[in-house]
Amino acid sequence: MTITTLSSRELNQDVSRAKKAASLGPVFITDRGRPAHVLLTFEDYQKLTRQKRDIAEALAVPGVEDLDFDAPRADIKAHPADLT
Repeated sequence: MTITTLSSRELNQDVSRAKKAASLGPVFITDRGRPAHVLLTFEDYQKLTRQKRDIAEALAVPGVEDLDFDAPRADIKAHPADLT
């Protein structure tokens, strides 16, 4: 995988170069020398967004704390084991 870095000006002047570079790996686009965006092929984007997340990552999503959710209490009863 090749990582390419382009300034916003370079991107605007030669979009086809950026698209070709994205087929080889991510293209970092900078604004005033700082990374601001990443250009990926759609296939690479789909690979990234289809990753499985564990419950901790899912609950860490911004805004999840604002959801109104009252989970019902579980009513778990013990049953004697049948050892016959």
